[in-house]
Amino acid sequence: MSNLIVYLKIKRILDFILSLISILILWPFFLIIALLIKIDSKGPVFFKQKRIGKDKKEFYILKFRTMRTDTPRDVPTHMMEGPGQFITRIGRLLRKTSLDELPQIINILKG
Repeated sequence: MSNLIVYLKIKRILDFILSLISILILWPFFLIIALLIKIDSKGPVFFKQKRIGKDKKEFYILKFRTMRTDTPRDVPTHMMEGPGQFITRIGRLLRKTSLDELPQIINILKG
């Protein structure tokens, strides 16, 4: 086995262990944020978007939902007219603090 393959296997094991530990430590924050999102607006807690990853393999990126459910689909925020009107109250805080990115730990766990 080449050194690169060994390195990649070790890296994947470390990624899995560290992301699992992170989820176990951060689950109370996940719960609080999920409750705040549900109180602030109707709709799902998570935002899921298809992305292209390694070897052009498709995967879904997870984030906490920060925008209303009636937001135009498949339009990047920076290309919308008046995107601020679609961001929820809790969404502003989540984006400002980057807490909307926390669910990406789940993507790391999944590989």
